[in-house]
Amino acid sequence: MNKAMATYLNFPYDPELFLYNWQNEKDPILTAMLDSGAVREDATIKGLIQNGSDNYTIPFYKTIGGTPENYDGATDITITETEGGSQSGIVYGRAHAWGARDFIIDYNSGADPMKQITSQVAKFWAKQKQTRLINLAEAIFAITGTGDNYDAWAKHVVDITSTPPVSHTSNKIAATTIGEAIQYAVGDAADEFSLAVMHSKVATNLAGLEILEYRKYTDAQGIQRLLRIADINGMTVVIDDGCPVTGTGSSTKYTTYLFGNGAFLTAPANCDKPVESGRDPLKYGGREYLVTRLRETIHPNGFSFTKPVGYAGSPSEAQLAATANWDIIANAKNIAMVKLVSKG
Repeated sequence: MNKAMATYLNFPYDPELFLYNWQNEKDPILTAMLDSGAVREDATIKGLIQNGSDNYTIPFYKTIGGTPENYDGATDITITETEGGSQSGIVYGRAHAWGARDFIIDYNSGADPMKQITSQVAKFWAKQKQTRLINLAEAIFAITGTGDNYDAWAKHVVDITSTPPVSHTSNKIAATTIGEAIQYAVGDAADEFSLAVMHSKVATNLAGLEILEYRKYTDAQGIQRLLRIADINGMTVVIDDGCPVTGTGSSTKYTTYLFGNGAFLTAPANCDKPVESGRDPLKYGGREYLVTRLRETIHPNGFSFTKPVGYAGSPSEAQLAATANWDIIANAKNIAMVKLVSKG
């Protein structure tokens, strides 16, 4: 006898098919981040955490150096040893469920098809990941300490609202501000940068200067619409009003993040039951629900995470976003990240 397929919201439900559709549902913003290269899926990390580990350690390598010798048939060639170190990251697990009461479905004579549900779940988790990336950026940009490397890292925060070290227009981003901010932080490594994440107010200002161009798409009705994705100076721009905003009126300050290739490393971790459905016949007269779970990592490249007191198998959002749990490991000049604070 064939086993009846489960249902969710009155629609046939296949967990494997749902999971496939969920993981393959494209979110244009997250896709743009991945395509820019600034957020990169890392095969090494994936291999380390695929069997259930909650933390991992991966190497990083310093830029090679040395002085070339004269190749004249008489001079010995010297060897400069490569140098590097290791950085530690953490896997987080998250879960959420959605449900619908039988009465609501019966009263409204139907429910949304599974494809629409899949799309909403995928976008929900993509937005969570995007918000988490911003919170991680805020955490690491707040790292301070004593020593040359901490002093160099401090230059990665460029504030043009008071005494700007770069060009600006009334403390707002001007045509050359972004390029100068990157050069101020990392010098000749500026060409590594590929992604900017900014508030819509900043994006509107830059579009008015005609140095930012929104990407467009054509919807199902044939109408051309703007995406919350743009391009500036060869960089992909993601527009997100989750970027920090402080102050009010003329004192309002906006944070823009500038990231280079491989600034963040990401990988999925093992999750035994990422999705399942269920039914509670008593609650609210009966309801069906869909449960989703995930385990993954987003790691700021060049930094290490230390498990805090109270850690229990997976870091909370507060623990991930706590500066005290992070430290800079790599040479600051080699870290392709800049925080740009402006008035627009």
